[in-house]
Amino acid sequence: MVDIKHRNNTIADFIFQLRKEKNLTYANLEELTGLRRGVLHKIQTGETKHPEFKTVKAIAPVLLVPYKKVIECYIEHENRVDTLLEILTEVITCEETVDLAPKVALRLLESPNNETEDSLERLFNFTQEMKGASLKVALFDVIIQYSRWHGTIPYLAKGLLQKYLIERLDFRRLEQTYQEGQEVLHYTDFLSDAEKIITYFRMGLHSYALKKNEECIQLCLAGIEHEKYDTELKARAYLAMIYAYSRLGNFDKVEQFLSTFEKLQYDFVEENVKILRVMVKVRKKDYQTAVPMLQSYMEELSQNNKIFMAEELLDIYCKRGNMKLVEQLLEKEAQFLPENLNSPTTCSSVGRYFKQKGVYKLSIGLVDEGVECFAKCLRLFTDINHLKEKYECVSDFFFHYAKRSRPLEAQHIIMLKEACATGGE
Repeated sequence: MVDIKHRNNTIADFIFQLRKEKNLTYANLEELTGLRRGVLHKIQTGETKHPEFKTVKAIAPVLLVPYKKVIECYIEHENRVDTLLEILTEVITCEETVDLAPKVALRLLESPNNETEDSLERLFNFTQEMKGASLKVALFDVIIQYSRWHGTIPYLAKGLLQKYLIERLDFRRLEQTYQEGQEVLHYTDFLSDAEKIITYFRMGLHSYALKKNEECIQLCLAGIEHEKYDTELKARAYLAMIYAYSRLGNFDKVEQFLSTFEKLQYDFVEENVKILRVMVKVRKKDYQTAVPMLQSYMEELSQNNKIFMAEELLDIYCKRGNMKLVEQLLEKEAQFLPENLNSPTTCSSVGRYFKQKGVYKLSIGLVDEGVECFAKCLRLFTDINHLKEKYECVSDFFFHYAKRSRPLEAQHIIMLKEACATGGE
């Protein structure tokens, strides 16, 4: 038991408890920790009220309390920013203590030994260099909340941006992260020019993935206005904006910006120029010109871009009722399905392809194969949280299944339900 004089959770108390319960002398403790007995005596008696962190780290393994508890107690009385950064570095590398990171970060910001903006800057820079998306988000949340409370708008803006840039990569939360990212746009005046450009371009690409075409165009144009140099991100923003104009049927704007885009020197430009030009033909229903181009590009384009051609060809063949060409295309599926589903746009295109294939399979009586195709479509739209497309997929399935004039089989219901619930996991 701990003496009446030792009822607080301090390092001194922990040492006293250890010596009391294990009947250890200072000499014994010196041998266990590698610290001189005089140092240990001063800590326990309170002569050294707040030992160095390196000293605490040496003592911690032999104490009778968890390391996490030792850290929690230690930071309550620590105000030195350098030491708190050292502790933060320590806790994020240890599974037992990693969930203390936000608490240590907040303690660092609350330190009276440093100006608020200086502490925010040091924590922000530290977080930027970290690995691990979820932990970075947790620390950016600390920066965001603390900046709100103290009206430090530049670091509120920076924290919001960095959190958004991480979370936007979660395809299943595209709509949610886009809405959360909107807050960054209220604080662009407090961002550097480089941060403004990243904000406009990344949110422009994000809005394109969500088919928010007008917003995509507005955001990409804002980024292009600020970015004076040719960069890959700028080129991708041009590309998204041109596709957005194509979706809206504004082909004059497509041609206007396509002439600028095709001059940019990036490896993805040439193929996308081809795709855009043939897509314009398709949207204008100039199938006589478009089909030979699509067929040619099925051979020429890289693996990840062939799906866009296949999707359009399958749709055109089905509309024209050319089932022989449909079969020939489906037989080549392995040649055009993308190797990586690394973007919402690609996932969406593959999903639409499987939906069209499912319609065809149901129409020729291959019910199991048709249901499987619709299930694949639903998994893909679930993965990117495209709720409208999921609804349309389910509606199309029931519409075409009903043509068979037979009840829906239980195994098919289960397959589609699981696809809606779990996606591609």
